[in-house]
Amino acid sequence: MKKKFFYIFFLAFINGHIFAKHIVGGEIIYDALGGNNYKITLKVYRDCFSTGAAFDGLPNTNGAVLPAILTVYEAGGVLNSTYDLGVPVITNIPPSINNPCIQAPGGICVEEGIYTYTLNLPPKAGGYYLVYQRCCRNGTILNLVVPDSQGSTYYTFIPGPEVVATNSSPRYKNFPPIFICNNLPFTFDHSATDPDGDQLVYSLCPPFLGLDQSCPGLNGSGTCPVAAPPPPYQNVNYSSTYSGTYPIASNPAFSINPSTGLLTGTPNLIGQFVVSICVQEFRNGVLINTHYRDFQFNVVSCIVQVASIFADQPVKCQGSTITFTNQSFGNLGGLTYAWDFGVLPLSNDTSRAVNPTYTYQDTGKYTVTLIANPGKPCSDTMKKVVYVYPLLDIKFPKQAKQCLKGNSFTFTTQGMYTPQAAFLWDFTSAATPSTSSVKNPGPIIYTQPGKYFVKLVAKQYGCIDSFIDSVRVIPRPISKINNLPLTQCNPAKVAFSNGSSSVLPLTYQWLFSNGNISSEFQPVQIFSPAGIYSATLIVTTSSVCVDTSMSAVNNITVNPAPMAGFTFSPQITTIFDPEISFLNASSGDVTNWQYNFGDGSGSVYPNELHVYQEPGEYSVTQIVNNQFNCFDTIKHSVKILPEFRFWIPNTFTPDDNLLNDYFMPVAIGTLNYEFDIFTRWGEHIFSTKNPKQGWNGFYNGKECKEDTYVWRITFKNAVTLKDAVHFGHVVLLKKN
Repeated sequence: MKKKFFYIFFLAFINGHIFAKHIVGGEIIYDALGGNNYKITLKVYRDCFSTGAAFDGLPNTNGAVLPAILTVYEAGGVLNSTYDLGVPVITNIPPSINNPCIQAPGGICVEEGIYTYTLNLPPKAGGYYLVYQRCCRNGTILNLVVPDSQGSTYYTFIPGPEVVATNSSPRYKNFPPIFICNNLPFTFDHSATDPDGDQLVYSLCPPFLGLDQSCPGLNGSGTCPVAAPPPPYQNVNYSSTYSGTYPIASNPAFSINPSTGLLTGTPNLIGQFVVSICVQEFRNGVLINTHYRDFQFNVVSCIVQVASIFADQPVKCQGSTITFTNQSFGNLGGLTYAWDFGVLPLSNDTSRAVNPTYTYQDTGKYTVTLIANPGKPCSDTMKKVVYVYPLLDIKFPKQAKQCLKGNSFTFTTQGMYTPQAAFLWDFTSAATPSTSSVKNPGPIIYTQPGKYFVKLVAKQYGCIDSFIDSVRVIPRPISKINNLPLTQCNPAKVAFSNGSSSVLPLTYQWLFSNGNISSEFQPVQIFSPAGIYSATLIVTTSSVCVDTSMSAVNNITVNPAPMAGFTFSPQITTIFDPEISFLNASSGDVTNWQYNFGDGSGSVYPNELHVYQEPGEYSVTQIVNNQFNCFDTIKHSVKILPEFRFWIPNTFTPDDNLLNDYFMPVAIGTLNYEFDIFTRWGEHIFSTKNPKQGWNGFYNGKECKEDTYVWRITFKNAVTLKDAVHFGHVVLLKKN
C-alpha cells in the first residue's frame, strides 16, 4: 500500500480502534441545595467505539445491566448506604484541536455519560465520602502495569459541620482534548470554578485503582460486592519512569500551575496515558476537600495527510453481496474515492461511491482496491482480500434453566450454513459428554450446579463462525445448622443459626427432641431439664426445582445447674455489734463459691464471718458454680443500724508520749460532721470533717502554747436525723 506523509501507527489507530475500548475518565461533583439535600453529578467518559461494557445502567450486548452504584461512607469507614444512580444522559464529545493547520482525526470520539441523583445527608461529624468504582481501562495504556486489569475509583468528600456549615465541590471548566499531538507544545486551561468562592490549588496526582475483569461493576452477584470499599484507596500501579507527577513521556515534562490550573508540556511518545488532576479546596486557610479528575490522554502523530482505509469483513462467509465501509480520512477538505472490486478481467467492477455495495457472480477470493483522492497530489491507496462464500451465521436457542436433579439439555443449531458445514460443540468439563461434533447434540447432562458457557464453532469453505451462550443448572438446596455451643447449662436457651443455602425460595421445618417444632428461619428454643437433646432442620424448595435437604445436630448437652443459697445471722444488728455469720446453704454439687458482701469486700469460702465498718443496708451476693462450670446467683440484704455516742475531753497533753497526745472527740453515728478549733481571740487554727481525726496541738507546723482553746462541733444525729451544734473549751497542757 502506497502512503504519502503518513504514519502507520495513526492508520492502526483509526482502523483497529486501539484507542477505543473502555472507560477513559470520570469525576464526581456535588451541589448543596439546602435542607441537607445534595445534587450528585457523576461524569463517566467512554470510547464511542468501546468493545467493553456499556455505561452502567444500560444493557450490554448480552442484555445484562450493571447498576451504577454510588456508595456513601461516614467517618471511620462506616457504611451509610448505597444508591442506584439509574440511567445516564449520554452525549458525544468529538475530537478537536486548537491548531487550524491540523484537522482532527476522523472515526474517534468520546461519550460522556452524566448521572444525577439527589441525596439527603444530615450534618454528621467527620462528613461523608461518595464513591463510584468501575472496570476497566484500556489494555494499550503505556504508563500503567497491566493496565486492562486496573479499574477506576472516583470519589469526593462532603466535610462535616465541624469544618464548614455547607459546601459545594469545585468543577472544571473544560474537558481535556481527546487527543494531543506528539512533539508539539501543549497548553490547556484546566482551571475550575467553585460555587462558594473557595481558594483552589491545582496539582498533578495519581488516580485510584478500581474494580477489575473478575468484577467489572458493583452488583452483589458472585464475587462482586454490593458496595465499594471505604477509603483510603490504592493508587494505580505505574510502569517504570512514570508517576502521578510525571504521567506522560514529555520534554519539557507536563506540569500544572497551582494557582491558574494551566496545564503545559510537550509529549514525545505516541500512545495512551492515564492522567489525574487534583484541585484542593481551601476555606479560610483550611483544606476542606480535594476534587479528583481521572482521564486518558491519547498522544498521536499530527501530520497533514490522507488515509485510504476500509473496514475488514465482519466474517468471511457473508454471501455474494458485500457492502464496503469506507473509513478513509484526510485533513485537506472533502475526499473523492475510486473503488475496484477485483473481478478479473472485468473493467466495470468499479465505483465512485463512499460506501458502495457490490454483488459478485461467483465464490472465491478477490483483491479490492480503494484510492482516496485519486489523481491528486495527496492521495492514498489500500488493497484488501475479501472472501465471497455462502453466508455462515450460526446460533442456538436460549436454554431454559434446569435443576441439577434430572437435568438433560438438547441443543439445536440454527442460522445460515450449508450442508458442507462442520460443527464442534464445547459444553465444558462439567458436562457429559463435554464435547460433540453433531449438529443437534443431546442429551447433555451436567454433574455440578452452576452457570456454564456453551460454545458452538462452525467451519465452512475455510470460514469460521462461533456462537456462545450460557446455561444455568440450579443446585439442590443445602440444609445446614451452623455451629452451636453444644454444651450449656440448665435451662439452656439456644438460638439456632441457619446456614442453609439455595438459589430458590426455601421453607423451613425444625424438629426438636423437646417436642417442639418451628417454621422460623432461626428459632430460639429452651431445653430443660438436664440431658442430651437434638435438632433437625428440613429445607424445601417448592418452585422450579422441588427438592428437600435435611441436617441435624444430636449432641446438644444440657448440664445440671447448681443452686445458690446461704443464711446469715444476725439479720438485723447495730454498728456496735457488726459481725455477721454467713453459712452456706447451696446445693451439694457446688465446687466454688464467691461472696460479695456489698461493702467492697468478698470471700471465696462457703462459710464466713464478716465485720461491717459502717451502718447501712448491704446487698450480699453469693455466686456458685459446679464441675460443669454452670453458675447460679442469690442475693440477701443485711441491715447494720446506726448507734449514736458523743463525748469530748476537756484537756490533752501533746507531748509525744502516746498518752493523750490528741484532742479528739468520740463521735459515733454522726453525719455531716465538722470539727473546728479557735484561739481565745477567734483565730481559726484547725478544721476537719473526719470524725476519726483529732488535733495534735500544732498550727501551721508549729506547736501551740499552753492555753485554753475554743472548739465547735456540728453534725447530724444518724439515729434521730436531727442537726446538733456543740461548743466548749479544751485546755492544752505541757509537761515540764
